[in-house]
Amino acid sequence: MIRLALALALFLAAAPAFAISDPNEALPDPRQEARAVAIGQQLRCLVCQNESIEDSGADLARDLRHIVRQQVAAGKSDREVIAWLVARYGNFVRLRPPFELSTVLLWASPALAVAIGGGAALVAWRNRPAPPPPLTTAERDRLRRLLDT
Repeated sequence: MIRLALALALFLAAAPAFAISDPNEALPDPRQEARAVAIGQQLRCLVCQNESIEDSGADLARDLRHIVRQQVAAGKSDREVIAWLVARYGNFVRLRPPFELSTVLLWASPALAVAIGGGAALVAWRNRPAPPPPLTTAERDRLRRLLDT
């Protein structure tokens, strides 16, 4: 059982290494490959949406990794590579989109969701029904008679 847990832990720790499905995808220059990986970690897989293109096994992520590596090999800067992908896919392709006028709603959405949820809870709490008045003596006597039978 311990061996199985250890094997699973090792597999999960190495999972991002399996994202490059073909070892030929890696650039021959280790510095360029490291740059391509660093850029890829900043870019969202448009299929998986919560993974970077480096961590995703989706076909589109593989294509985006290939594009990043082509541009890095062509001598483009990190900014130029990211700008090219943003121009094509929009700021959504970035895992951390910049704070701009066009992305204010994106950045504000968590706070808006909490505010709307809190407002709904407050309205529901204020509009809760009042507790029923206590039973009168006659009602208590009638209830006892009904329960005794």
